[in-house]
Amino acid sequence: MGDRGTSNYSEATDFILAGFRVRPELHILLFLLFLLIYTMILLGNVGMMVIIMTDPTLNTPMYFFLGNLSFIDLFYSSVIAPKAMSNFWSESKSISFAGCISQFFLFALFIVTEGFLLAVMAYDRFIAICNPLLYSVQMSTHLCVQLVAGSYFFGCISSVLQTSMTFTLSFCASRTIDHFYCDDRPLQKISCSNLYIHKLISFFLCSIIILPTIIIIIVSYIYIVSTVLKIRSTEGRKKAFSTCTSHLGVVSVLYGAVFFMYLTPDTYPELSKVASLCYTLVTPMLNPLIYSLRNKDVKEALRKSLEKRYLNSIFTVM
Repeated sequence: MGDRGTSNYSEATDFILAGFRVRPELHILLFLLFLLIYTMILLGNVGMMVIIMTDPTLNTPMYFFLGNLSFIDLFYSSVIAPKAMSNFWSESKSISFAGCISQFFLFALFIVTEGFLLAVMAYDRFIAICNPLLYSVQMSTHLCVQLVAGSYFFGCISSVLQTSMTFTLSFCASRTIDHFYCDDRPLQKISCSNLYIHKLISFFLCSIIILPTIIIIIVSYIYIVSTVLKIRSTEGRKKAFSTCTSHLGVVSVLYGAVFFMYLTPDTYPELSKVASLCYTLVTPMLNPLIYSLRNKDVKEALRKSLEKRYLNSIFTVM
C-alpha cells in the first residue's frame, strides 16, 4: 500500500478501484448479479417514466415527483454500475483522476437530490391528505417545478462542496481505493492530509442535508397519521394510508441502507461495500417495483399501455 509519508499523490493521473476482494472465479457471478440488477434498474425506471409521461391520468404532482425520482435513480446507478461491471473483467481496474472526480460529483449530486425529493414527496402527501380541498391550489405546477428545481440546486451545491473538498486533499503513494466506486471514506484512507477540517465540514454537510429532510418526512407523517386516524370509515383510512405506503417503503430502503453504511466501522470494509451496494443499485431497482406493485393507478396505466401495444401489434400483423 505504500508509506503515507513517502510521496504526495496530488498529481495523480489515475486510481485503482479494488472492488470486492473475492476469489477471481467469483467475478463472473458478481458481474452477472450486477448486470441483472442494472438491467432491472433500466427497465423499471425507464418504464416508469414512459408510463407517467404518456398516461394523462397520471398528470398529477405525485407522479411528476415520481417521474423525477425514477430519472434520478436511473442516472445515479448509471454513474456506478457500468464502471463496476467493466472492472470485473479488467486486470488494471483503473479509473482516471478526472473520471473519479466525475463519478464522485455526479453520484453526490443525484443521491443528495433524491433525499430532498423524498422530503418534497412527503410534503405532497401531507397536503393531499391533510388539506385535500386546497391540494390543487397549493400544489400548483409552478410550485412543483420549483420544488424539484430546488432539490437539484441543493444537490448541486452539496456536490460541488464535497467534491472540491475531497479532491483538494493530498493522496499518498498508494493509488488503490478499497471500494467499487470513488467514495469519500475510502478516499480519506489514502490521503496524507490532516482530515480534521475535512471530517468537520463533511459532518456539517451531512447534518444540513439529512436532518432537515428527515424532519420534514417525520413531521409530515405525524400530521398524516393524526389526520387519517380521525377518518371514521375503515375503507377511508385504508385508502388514505395506501397513498403513503409506497413512499414510506422507498424512504425506509434508502435511509436504512445509508445509515447502515455510515455506521459500519472502517474495520469491516467488505461489509461497508455491501451496504453501499444496497443504496447505489438495490434501492434504484426496488423503487419502481415498490411504486408499481403498491399503486393501483400505476398498475392500471401499465395494463392499458400493454393492451394498447398488444392491439397495435395485432392490427399491424393483419
